[in-house]
Amino acid sequence: MRRALAQAERAADLGEVPVGAVLVDAGGLCLAEGHNQPIRSHDPTAHAEIRVLREAAERLQNYRLVGSTLYVTLEPCAMCVGALVHARVKRLVYGAREYKTGAIESAGQLFEHMCFNHRIEIEGGLLEDEAARLLSDFFAQRRKQKRGLGAQTGEFGS
Repeated sequence: MRRALAQAERAADLGEVPVGAVLVDAGGLCLAEGHNQPIRSHDPTAHAEIRVLREAAERLQNYRLVGSTLYVTLEPCAMCVGALVHARVKRLVYGAREYKTGAIESAGQLFEHMCFNHRIEIEGGLLEDEAARLLSDFFAQRRKQKRGLGAQTGEFGS
């Protein structure tokens, strides 16, 4: 999870929402690591989880990532949950909860529905405080910049 947090910091440095992910095989070998890049790549699917799954699948020349564990700093959204199921990831470990769009336990509980043909072992809350702090600091900085910009342009009133 520390490697995923380092990836999240890279995303923040690039102006992306700070989410990082690392995928390891059953033996603990890192298959791929990455961070959010939807803004830079002009790709709404470029979440950290998706990028890591794509990289690992390409590396292994197999779209099934059986036996793998994904470490991600934020609770995945519905899109990413679907990708994890299709990739047959064995285990998901995430840091902070995502109260607006989290699809594991927060906004939705997709695995409580029996519509999936694959079940994933789930552990939430690993290094949760650190992951949540990265996100809250990032958005606080963004709000501060937006207020400063509004004051300079008169856009937001006074």
